[in-house]
Order: sequence, then structure tokens, then C-alpha cells
Amino acid sequence: MKPRIIYCYDAYCGWCFGFSPVIKDLWTRYGNTFDFETLSGGMIPAESTKHIGNIAGYIREAYKHVEDMAGVKFGEDFLWHINNPDLSDWFPNSEMPAVAMAIFREKFPAATVGFASDLQTALYSEGRDLTDKEAYRHLLEKYDMDADEFYTKLADPAYTEKAHYDFSLVKQLGVSGFPCVFLQLEESKLYMIARGYSDGPTIEKRISNILAENN
Repeated sequence: MKPRIIYCYDAYCGWCFGFSPVIKDLWTRYGNTFDFETLSGGMIPAESTKHIGNIAGYIREAYKHVEDMAGVKFGEDFLWHINNPDLSDWFPNSEMPAVAMAIFREKFPAATVGFASDLQTALYSEGRDLTDKEAYRHLLEKYDMDADEFYTKLADPAYTEKAHYDFSLVKQLGVSGFPCVFLQLEESKLYMIARGYSDGPTIEKRISNILAENN
């Protein structure tokens, strides 16, 4: 089998937003060396959906640490909901973006890292509500995906099952936080190369060490 990078993320994970430029750079530079696969983590299950006000206080402090460490910038349209939770109608959960990822993976299996980044840009930079199906329409245009086909699949329980299968795989991998990245060389050789935010040079060194050990 071709070695692959497995990126476990969640669309609602702020640290994944910070990590997005790192994993995109790795994908851009090593896309010919490794297959890249993105799995949705299900960080906020649909049955655990709560109003944004329940986590706004935490995010109000945590996003600054992500900006400082990762160099990303959270958009004002997103932060409005964090700073004005009493006026927000957001009830975040991970299911719809995970279903969208399952649909996208079926059509563009080699480009899921880029799509994950686009979803997080939509949320954290542009302030789009990823539980609203209209939040995805601009990405359909970007990737030239048929809107009728996409929205039919978005409502299809079979694709919800695919999203939940992702959640199960992530649990089987022992992932308890995001982002988390693995390098798989063979069926029985799986190495964790990032748990939480890591910079590119650190991950590249880990990859090099693993490859050297297996030569």
C-alpha cells in the first residue's frame, strides 16, 4: 500500500483551524509521496447540541491562544457570535459538516485536506453557520459540484451513516482530541505524528525519523 497521512479533525475545532495551514502545506508538498485522508471527529454530537452561549466564554479566551501560537486570525463575523451570544441563533454540532465531508470525499478523495480547510475558513473566518445547509453553497461553486446532487445527498441518511462511520474510525484510532495526525506505512504500521497543534518542521522531522526507522 502507498503510505498515507490520516488527518483526524473536526470542523468545529478551533485548534484545527489553527493547524489548517500546517496540514495544507504538508498536503501540497507531499501529496505525491503520501495519500492524504481526512476523517471527521464528531467533536460535538448532534444529540449534544447546545446554544453557543454555553461555550462562548471559553472560546472568548481560547481563540487568542490559537491566534498567538498558529498565526491565524479569527474573523469578526465569527467573533460576533462569541461576543454577543445572547443575540446569536447558533447551535453548533459536528454532523452536517461531517456529512458534507463524506459527500466531498466520494467525489474528490485526494482533496479532503483542502476541503476541511475551506469548511473551517467558512466558519472561523467568514462566520458561516455550518449547521445551515446554505453555508456550503459557495464551496459547491468553487469545486464545480452540482448543487442538486449535493443537497440531495446532504439529506440522505446513507451519508449521515458515512459521517458517523468517520466518527467511529476516529474513536478506534484512540483519538481523544483534535487535531490528530497519523502516518500509516502498512496495515499494521500506524504512527501518531501530531496530537494537538504542531508546527510543520516538527511533523516533518517525525516523518523523517519514522521513514528512516523503516528503511
